[in-house]
Amino acid sequence: MTPPGSDRTLRVGTLARVEGEGGMLVRVHDGEVAEVRLDIFEPPRFFEAFLRGRRFTEPPDITARICGICPVAYQMSACQALEAACGVVVPDAVQALRRLLYCGEWIESHALHIYLLHAPDFLGYDGVLDMSRAHRTAVERGLRLKRVGNEIIELVGGRAIHPINVRLGGFFSVPRPDDLRALAARLRWARDAALETVRWVAGFDFPDFEQDYEFVALRHPTEYPILAGRLASSRGLDAEVADFEEHVAEHHVPHSTALHARLDGRSPYLAGPLARYALNAERLSPLARDAATDAGLGTVCRNPFRSIVVRAVEVLYACDEALRLIETYDPPHPAAVGVEPRAGRGSGITEAPRGLLYHRYDIGDDGLLTDARIVPPTSQNQAQIEDDLRRFVSPRLDLDTEELTRRCEQAIRSYDPCISCATHFLTLRLERS
Repeated sequence: MTPPGSDRTLRVGTLARVEGEGGMLVRVHDGEVAEVRLDIFEPPRFFEAFLRGRRFTEPPDITARICGICPVAYQMSACQALEAACGVVVPDAVQALRRLLYCGEWIESHALHIYLLHAPDFLGYDGVLDMSRAHRTAVERGLRLKRVGNEIIELVGGRAIHPINVRLGGFFSVPRPDDLRALAARLRWARDAALETVRWVAGFDFPDFEQDYEFVALRHPTEYPILAGRLASSRGLDAEVADFEEHVAEHHVPHSTALHARLDGRSPYLAGPLARYALNAERLSPLARDAATDAGLGTVCRNPFRSIVVRAVEVLYACDEALRLIETYDPPHPAAVGVEPRAGRGSGITEAPRGLLYHRYDIGDDGLLTDARIVPPTSQNQAQIEDDLRRFVSPRLDLDTEELTRRCEQAIRSYDPCISCATHFLTLRLERS
């Protein structure tokens, strides 16, 4: 093990992730943290650029390819933005089916993070394969939970990854009530398994690390937000979705090609499960609220390590909500309403598992896109993650390099950056000065 020193530089090597490459640097001088950088070397993907000139109907299918874990989020934000630009409001039955589809994504994405990517950190394992030898029942429960989420996406969306049944105005086809009822039996199992998941992760040992976040999420008057709501923050923001760009400013930083985001010129903010929970806990289903209370979450959770508990509560809610939507299912007729192009701009925000996902499109008179902007949740959280790392590392400089590296990995995984980020993670080199 490399011992700590008053002057040292911790260099994290390549951090592989869906959105690009990155690393971490911590420079210590005279026993104080002098610099912390989360370096993100995000290669140009050109999605916003090559959307320009495309037909206005194409973004839901194209942008779904940005992420294999959260394609539904990209489809839903794209649909909402384009429908807003065209002046179309979809019927409640279409919105309900979209919400069911999105519940499937919450279940599969959160289950993946909880069981395969983050739980090994808390239980002292290098990965899920090692963990499965001693915790086989838990791992099998997580895999089965994820499968139920994928089954919802496949039934409603046409296939489990990059669904093909979503279109502007609704769907190409809708499931039969009998097919959804057949899925309900597996969802009831999933709901029980999700409740057990909350209890399981609530028993983990969490570092003492609470932060005074400005939480930003959608807020809805009657439901836990997934597809709709106003843009809100824990410090008083209350704005229309269309005003997102008036409040959120992205900027480049010298050490990273990923943009950092700030809200109204203030400090970084946090999107994602902790933010949704802080702003909407009272909108959870009674079962999910009770589980959160029993897990000791309170009405606000400010410890990012405990986000694994909030994600488990959201899995429970998504199972509960999916069952409610199936029980009240009224197949849309028709499966989609007509959407005709018109010159204008439209914005849409939905709550991806990792947080706010913003889309904005400008449409010309000819129905072609003249501009596009996409702001994913991970990029919004970059500046806050960097700030948290500084605060996390500072009181732990007495740790040797290997242990500090392990804890930094766990800290970064708390934000659920992505599957590749969590499985091919930090390589550290220590330099003393």
